[in-house]
Amino acid sequence: MIIFVGFFGYRRYTQYREETRTVEIQQEHNTFVSKLAPYAVTLGKEYGVLPSITIAQAILESDWGNSTLAKDYNNYYGVKGDNPDNTKVLQTKEYTNGQWVTINGRFRVYSDFRESMKDHAELLVNGTTWNSEQYKQVIQSKDYIDAAVALQTDGYATDPGYTSKIIRIIQKYNLKKYDEGIK
Repeated sequence: MIIFVGFFGYRRYTQYREETRTVEIQQEHNTFVSKLAPYAVTLGKEYGVLPSITIAQAILESDWGNSTLAKDYNNYYGVKGDNPDNTKVLQTKEYTNGQWVTINGRFRVYSDFRESMKDHAELLVNGTTWNSEQYKQVIQSKDYIDAAVALQTDGYATDPGYTSKIIRIIQKYNLKKYDEGIK
C-alpha cells in the first residue's frame, strides 16, 4: 500500500527532520565541550593555556572529534611528530604560497584525548624543537582574542582564516567562561 502524503505533508516532515538533526548536532557539540572542558581548565591552571583556546582548537582541528586523526588516533590538535613508533602518516592540507596543497604529514598517536590535550599544552608552553619561544605570545596572552591572534602570528596554523575561526567558535559556544581564574 502506498500512502500519498502530499507536498505540504512532505515539507513538514522534511522540516521536522532538519530540526531534529539540528538538535542532535547541538547535543553532540555540548557533549564534546563537556568532555573537554574540565581537563582544559586543569591544564589552564597548570600550564597557563586559556581553556577557551584549548577547547576551540580541539573543535576546529578535530571537527568536533570526528576527524580520522581524532577518532582513530586521539590527536585532537593535528600535532605532528617524527618518531615512526608513535606517529601515523596521513594526508592533510596546508596553506603555502597563497594556495592549499595536500601533503603527507606524520601525526602523533595518543592513547586518549587527555594525552593529546596535555601534549598540546606542553607544545604551547615549551615551543618546538627548533624554537622554544615559538608560542610564547599565546601563553602570555591575557584573553582569548590576543591568544587566537598569537596562534596565527606564532605559526601554529597555516590557514589564513585560523584566528577568526577560533574566535568565532569561542564566541558562539561561550567558551570564554572557562577562562575565569586562569590568568
